Amino acid sequence: MADILTLVFRTFNQHNGKPKDFKSIAPSKCSTLVVGDCSVNRSLLILAAVTAASELGLKVSFFTQVKIQSLPGSLQESMSNLSPDNLKKIKFSYPRSLEDLLQDVASLHESASGSAAPPSLIIVDGLEGYLRGPGVSGGLQQAEQSSAAHISALLYDTAAFLTQTLEERAASLAPCRVIASFQSEWEGHAGGDSSDPVLSVLDRYFQVRCTLDQDWNSAPAVAGPQDTWHVYLSGAGITEDPIAKDEEVSSLAREWRLVICPNRSMEFTMV
Repeated sequence: MADILTLVFRTFNQHNGKPKDFKSIAPSKCSTLVVGDCSVNRSLLILAAVTAASELGLKVSFFTQVKIQSLPGSLQESMSNLSPDNLKKIKFSYPRSLEDLLQDVASLHESASGSAAPPSLIIVDGLEGYLRGPGVSGGLQQAEQSSAAHISALLYDTAAFLTQTLEERAASLAPCRVIASFQSEWEGHAGGDSSDPVLSVLDRYFQVRCTLDQDWNSAPAVAGPQDTWHVYLSGAGITEDPIAKDEEVSSLAREWRLVICPNRSMEFTMV
């Protein structure tokens, strides 16, 4: 199960009045692929990074081609409650090309040889930017699929290696998870399509897919314009859900409703 994303959904659940019991969500080794609009993907990944660092005390390696200029509205409202020490657990890196990304991910193996604990969460924002790259056309689709398999396999192997290291040094910080995002351009569907050959390759390596589909039929809010998205969790990793302590959560919420408010804050509701 996507334990980190489940934490995000529960943390920013507007209708959840219960105290958040983060221990009720057991760690999961499943890797997760977020598929949807690139800007919404990025905001969700940032929420995941901050939640993992602030609520679980995990070290996070965050890779993206886009400089993070601002935080999602949900985080801006709660910045006073965020400890600077926790935020320091997040390391942002900005590899510009697929080759740079491969080198940076591979270097995480070297970081495990030091005295400090390696990251427990690896996040890659915008895989599509690395796979397509400047000047890449549809005629190079086979190259995109090969590159998708290459980076996915490296992420999988790196997470497995770091999980073993964490289990030996700091079992409470294990395992090492991977969350990546991808915007499909296949047939114009940002949320992705099963016939997208690159997405099909990625699905072989990521056990859980989190699909974001915009709801164009939702009624406009009285307070102002807002975006509504359907969030679906699917994949083989869903059947490995470790949640058992909280009866409400153990029902395995595979579908959520995301509302992005005018101030860009994100609110999730279980469907």
